[in-house]
Amino acid sequence: MSSLDLLVERGAAKLEELSRKAATKGGFAGSLADELAEDAVFLRKLKPSLIKARAKGQAPVNRQAPVNRARQAPPPPTNPQISASSPPKRRRRKRPRKRAGGPNPFLVAGVALAAGIVLAKVIDWRGHAHPRDN
Repeated sequence: MSSLDLLVERGAAKLEELSRKAATKGGFAGSLADELAEDAVFLRKLKPSLIKARAKGQAPVNRQAPVNRARQAPPPPTNPQISASSPPKRRRRKRPRKRAGGPNPFLVAGVALAAGIVLAKVIDWRGHAHPRDN
């Protein structure tokens, strides 16, 4: 396998792991578990070596779609559901993000408006210099 294939495989493995974690949480995250598992299967189909083989006609182009996982039970949780009564973790306060920088958008709009007005005046003034005789 090439390094790109390994990268795609690593991403698919992380998606599967995320799918398993979401299935154990339940709720809204649990409803996304099936979609994440399907995304992992799809991502594996996008390996560069498989794409190259399909383009050369060496690999099947249309494979059978995987069985709908919505009808199957979610995978069993890998971690225990009930944890020891450990104290809840304290959340650290997030620092405010630094702005990406750049000029104030109102300043940019004001300069553009002023430049447009000046350009319109110049065009109008030059129009009087060469009037058309009709």
